[in-house]
Amino acid sequence: MRMPSRLIGGALITCLLTQLTACGTLFYPDRRGQISGKIDPVIAAMDAIGILFFVIPGLIAFGIDFATGAIYMPGGRHAQISPEKLQPALGPDGKVNPVKLQAILQQELNQNLPLNDPRLIQYQGSVEQLAMYGLKPAA
Repeated sequence: MRMPSRLIGGALITCLLTQLTACGTLFYPDRRGQISGKIDPVIAAMDAIGILFFVIPGLIAFGIDFATGAIYMPGGRHAQISPEKLQPALGPDGKVNPVKLQAILQQELNQNLPLNDPRLIQYQGSVEQLAMYGLKPAA
């Protein structure tokens, strides 16, 4: 009778340990520090399995993931290029040459960014913004 209780206890400890480690904080430590975003369904499912089998460890896993932000999908990436490096993309009339701009972006970011993509959001700047960067508008 002693053997089944040890076997059950060992299985219980194994299950508890696997459920405590099944949280996004351990699998994706690079996601820590996010405060909002889209919830990762894989991490949420693992935490929900923890609730399904063991309520307390599952709730702890959810709490840790929400507190650290590891449950959220990673956000978009941002890159910045200095205005001096973008100067060759400006034509003599003050308009941007898309071919030259794409070449500069590919050289600086090591990525081929299609500038004719319909999802591309283009912002219009003002004369004051150009003057702030030392650029002269010629339009």
